[in-house]
Amino acid sequence: MPTANTPPTVTPDQALQLDHQLCFALYSASLAMTKLYKPLLADLGLTYPQYLALLALWERDGQQVSELGERLFLDSGTLTPLLKRMESAGLVRRTRSSEDERRVHIHLTPDGRALKDRAATVPGCVLQATQCSLGDVVALTQQVQALRDRLVHLGMPPATTGG
Repeated sequence: MPTANTPPTVTPDQALQLDHQLCFALYSASLAMTKLYKPLLADLGLTYPQYLALLALWERDGQQVSELGERLFLDSGTLTPLLKRMESAGLVRRTRSSEDERRVHIHLTPDGRALKDRAATVPGCVLQATQCSLGDVVALTQQVQALRDRLVHLGMPPATTGG
C-alpha cells in the first residue's frame, strides 16, 4: 500500500483513465467553479471574465490593455471585445496614451468602482459553497498557481479563451 511519500503504482491502462487525468480534474473543477459564480455575478450584471477583469482593475486601476491581458492570461483578441462590452456597460473607459497611441489604458468609471462594494459578498459565498476552510482554500489556490507558473515557465502558452 502506498504511503504519503510513496507514489501509487499506475498501469498504462489506468494512466489513460479519465479520472486519473490532472487536466480533467482541473478542467471539470473550473467548469463547476464557473457554474457556481454564474448566479452570483448575474446579480451584479457581470460575466465571469468581466469579474476577473474588474478584480484586476480594483487592485490597480489604469493598467494598459497589455498588462491586464498578461495578468488575466488573455490575449488582446479576447480581451478587447470584453473591455468594449464593459465600456458599453459603463464600468470602464479606454483611453489612448498621449505618448504612444498604440497603448490603451483601462480606467474604472465611478460605476465600476462602486461595483466593488456589491461584489464584496462573492468570495464569502464561494468559500461557503466549497465547504473548505479558508486555510484549505488558500493552500489549494497556492498549489494551483504554482502548477500554472511551472507550466507557463515550460513555455506553454497561457490560456487565450474566454470572453
